[in-house]
Amino acid sequence: MHAVIAWWDLAGTGQTVESLRPFLRDEAVDRFSQVPGLRLKFWISDTERQRWGAVFLWESAAAAAVPRPARAVELIGRPPTFVSAFDVEATVEGLFTLDALAGHGLALEG
Repeated sequence: MHAVIAWWDLAGTGQTVESLRPFLRDEAVDRFSQVPGLRLKFWISDTERQRWGAVFLWESAAAAAVPRPARAVELIGRPPTFVSAFDVEATVEGLFTLDALAGHGLALEG
């Protein structure tokens, strides 16, 4: 497995954490649910510092390396401020009460 973390500092981009939520609701969540080799993606935000990004968990480094259109780059106007990739040493799922991870988060609530 392979993990990638990417985020933007949104200052000066014309976007905010709040302005990107419709993009997640209306477009990105559905599109990424169909990406081959993507085991999990969750978007992250820090409204106080206006940082926004995602954590990806891929089945392999090869799956992560496949070029894909970067709609977020188009909306924000520049590539992520920070991107780092890692090998995954181990995974585990704890005890939980949610039936599924899909459909949760600030952009999808309300």
